Amino acid sequence: MPQVSDRATSNMQIGEVAKLTALTVDAIRFYERRALLPKAPRTAGRFRLYTKNDVARLDFIRQMQGLGFSLTEIRQLLELREYHLGACLEVRDLLNAKLKKVHAKIQDLESLEHELALDLHKGNRELKHRQRHKPRQCPILINSHEEKREVPC
Repeated sequence: MPQVSDRATSNMQIGEVAKLTALTVDAIRFYERRALLPKAPRTAGRFRLYTKNDVARLDFIRQMQGLGFSLTEIRQLLELREYHLGACLEVRDLLNAKLKKVHAKIQDLESLEHELALDLHKGNRELKHRQRHKPRQCPILINSHEEKREVPC
C-alpha cells in the first residue's frame, strides 16, 4: 500500500503542485489553457488531479522560461522532449538561435549603457558648471535633430 508522502504514485491537487513547483495556481491553469500542460483529469468534485510527471513538466517549463524561452519555444521543446528521442540536433539549433538573440540583446544593452553614461556625464558637468555660472540648457534634453530650446535641467 503506497504511503501518503509517496508523490511518485499519488495524485495531487493543484495547491500541492503549486507549492512543489513554486508556481501560482493561476500559472498552472494558464499553462493548461495554453496546452503546455495536458488537461488534468478531475475528481467527481471537479478538482484537478496532477501526477509527478505533471510536476516534472511544470519544473521544465519554469526552467526554460528562466532561460528566456518564449511559450512557443517551450512548446517546441516539450514536443521534442516527449516525442523525439534523437532531438539533440533540433534542440541544439533552438539553443543556438536563443544564444544569438541573447548576444544581440547584450550588445543593445551595452550600447544603451554607453549612451546613459555619456548623458550622465553631460548632466553632471552642467550641474558642476551651475555652481559658479548661470544655468545653461540641459544638455540631455537637447536633441541635435530638433530646434534647440532653453530647457533648464
